[in-house]
Amino acid sequence: MESRIKHSLPKTHRKSLNLLRLPLWGIAAGLPLCLLPSCGSEAPPVSDAITNRDSIPVMVTHGVSKLISDSGIIQYKVITEEWQVFDRTRPEKQYFPKGIYLERYNKQFEVVLHLTADTAYCYDQNLWELRGRVFVHNAENGTTFTSEELFWDMKKHWMYSHLPMHLVTPDRDLRGNHFESNENLTKYKVWKTSGFGPMPESKKEEPDTTAQPATITVRSQQPAPRTTPPRD
Repeated sequence: MESRIKHSLPKTHRKSLNLLRLPLWGIAAGLPLCLLPSCGSEAPPVSDAITNRDSIPVMVTHGVSKLISDSGIIQYKVITEEWQVFDRTRPEKQYFPKGIYLERYNKQFEVVLHLTADTAYCYDQNLWELRGRVFVHNAENGTTFTSEELFWDMKKHWMYSHLPMHLVTPDRDLRGNHFESNENLTKYKVWKTSGFGPMPESKKEEPDTTAQPATITVRSQQPAPRTTPPRD
């Protein structure tokens, strides 16, 4: 499966696939529980008090491969080199500073979608913010999405990006500066788009969206103002 996924990635994204080869173990980093007694008369060294607890992760794990279930059914797999968990931020967040590889499964435990990014945040275990060489691949229809940014609302099953993006489907090649889609990349909207796709036979004829695996709405106006969760 790794070879098949690797061939679907562009060369600029294949480095992220090395996360698949990480060992399946984790190390939790924490503060020392005690200090060794000093042999001299001087008092033991004391570190400065932590005044901003929000900026300190409660857990740091390295070399992670984790299956995530919903309602008792395994739906996702996350592979990452470093995973930081912050429990005092509002909203609570998880931080993946060294890249992430994520798979989504169907009920038959088949990979239907995978994505990679150089950096990732997850807020309240629902909203993902992906940054730097974002790549998404729908394994069912071959559609791919690339950008430097992507938000994924897992609760609403919705994806969007405010930066220039590139979408390639079996019959379309589109670029734009704003993007919204369902999480399967089958129904999407692209603002200020350029590229090519199938056209109706006559100008009066409306496109037959029911015959295509995806539907598209092209916007010329500016999208709504962006909303980004606070990271601190």
